[in-house]
Amino acid sequence: MKKEQANTTQTKQLGRPSNPNSARQKKIQERLEKREAGLLKRGRPVKEGSKRQETLKKRAEKVNSGVELKRGRPIVEGSKRQIELAKKAEKVVSE
Repeated sequence: MKKEQANTTQTKQLGRPSNPNSARQKKIQERLEKREAGLLKRGRPVKEGSKRQETLKKRAEKVNSGVELKRGRPIVEGSKRQIELAKKAEKVVSE
């Protein structure tokens, strides 16, 4: 009879060990601490009083007052293009 051997596997830590005192590791740690504290700012800072901020404020006021905002350019009903589209729609419906 054969003796049964237990299969054992050894796992090694992959990669080289990190130095906790390196500048990179300190930077990563500082970022983690700032993120947990909610102090990590990302992107460009908002410039109060800029034209974009005024536009966004007006848009927010319209939404809060219940005005329906539409996307894109408004349609001019009597334009040449709208007349052609109406004719095409009638042609498709009639078929």
